[in-house]
Order: sequence, then structure tokens, then C-alpha cells
Amino acid sequence: MPLSGLHMASMTAGAAGGGAGPGLDEAWLRAFHAGERDCLERCYRDQLNTVDCAVAAVVAGAADRETLVHEVFFRLLDDEQLRRGFRGGSLASWLRVVARNQAIDYARRRRLEVHVADDDARPSDAGAAYDLERQMDARLTLERFRDQVLPRKWQRVFVARFVEQQDQSAAARSLGMRRTTLAYQEYRIRRLLRRYVLRGDRQ
Repeated sequence: MPLSGLHMASMTAGAAGGGAGPGLDEAWLRAFHAGERDCLERCYRDQLNTVDCAVAAVVAGAADRETLVHEVFFRLLDDEQLRRGFRGGSLASWLRVVARNQAIDYARRRRLEVHVADDDARPSDAGAAYDLERQMDARLTLERFRDQVLPRKWQRVFVARFVEQQDQSAAARSLGMRRTTLAYQEYRIRRLLRRYVLRGDRQ
């Protein structure tokens, strides 16, 4: 049974701060563990800044931070085992730990990639051609995704963030919207794009 907005707000508050009664906590946990859409969307809106701050404490680059924040919520959406790792108490505290661990893993991978790149600083002509081919393929994939899958209401955010590659703050200013609104639309776009690329939902 879908949860009403009022009950969902109370349950989210209880999970974040432990202030709701046992009945509401149990109902919210069931919804969270089951991955109910309303529950996870509210979690995203309420905890976006929490996750962003946790990632920022480990990773400095704005683009890397934004990517990592969305990866955390992707995991939350796709991984039931991860959701079941939250057993109650402070949702914000639990998400800070999840986000920090993901950021640390990412930073370690990046250091390894930089080390490997330094060992082979001059790519061959074949390697450069392969990189160009990959870039062209990625561009074509984005164009097909925009034309075939992406809802019109998210087109402006898609262009600003994925085509023009503006950072979130600049994109929000240029589009005349709040950064949190833009971030949520970007999150929905990334979900669609990931499904399109990884799960073969191509026309």
C-alpha cells in the first residue's frame, strides 16, 4: 500500500532522528528495505546535502563529488542488501558512513589510475584513435538517449549537465532553478541513462 505524504514525512523524520514511535519506524523501515519509490525519492531529497558533505570531506573536485553523490543513491536504489544494512536510528549518520566509504574507494581507484597513466604517458597512435572512437560512440549514445528516451521536461537539465558539462551551481543559475531541484532531475536522468546503457533499453 502506498504511503501518504504525511506518514512518509513522519517516518523519514523518525528514521533521521529517532523521534517517531515504534509503529512508524517499523513501517518506514519496511518501505525503505523494499525500495519503495516514494520512500527512496524522499530519502534522496532529504539526505542529498548529507551525502554531499560526506563526499566533500574526502574528494575535492566538484565533478567527482557530484558523480559520487549520485553513485551512492544509485547503490541505494539498486542494492537491497545495502538498504537492509540500515536497521534504524539515524539515517543521516548511516548514509554519511556509506558515502564516506564510497568516496575513499573512489579516491584509491583514482590514485591507481593516475599512477598507471604516469607509467605510460605517451599513448600510441592506435591508442589515440581508439580514444577518439570511444568519444564519438559516447556522443552518439547520448544523442540517441536524448531523442528516444529522455522526457522533454528534463531536456534542459540534460543539455546543461551532460552536453555543455556545466557544474551544478552554474547550470542551476542558467536554468533559473534551485540546485536541489536540478540535482534531483539529474539523478532521475542518470537512472534512465544507466538503464539505457547497461540494460540494453535501446530502441
